Amino acid sequence: MAEVRVTYDKSVNAAYVYFTEPQARVNSAHMYPCDPVDVDGMINLDFDEQGRLIGIEVLAASSKLPDYLLKSAERLDTEGT
Repeated sequence: MAEVRVTYDKSVNAAYVYFTEPQARVNSAHMYPCDPVDVDGMINLDFDEQGRLIGIEVLAASSKLPDYLLKSAERLDTEGT
């Protein structure tokens, strides 16, 4: 099973799921927001210059993602360190 990097910042309740190589630093060339009305929150899809999906940003993450995923995510706020 492939490892997927997930980061979470509880202070702003935002998570990011990366679909790139764990050590890769790929910049987003295009961001497409999902309809916040339909998902009751904001989910942004990031694509690279070749049109490949490189990550998903999830705002209001605690209501959108499973608790186990957020608990195991790399913390970006000071509470998780």
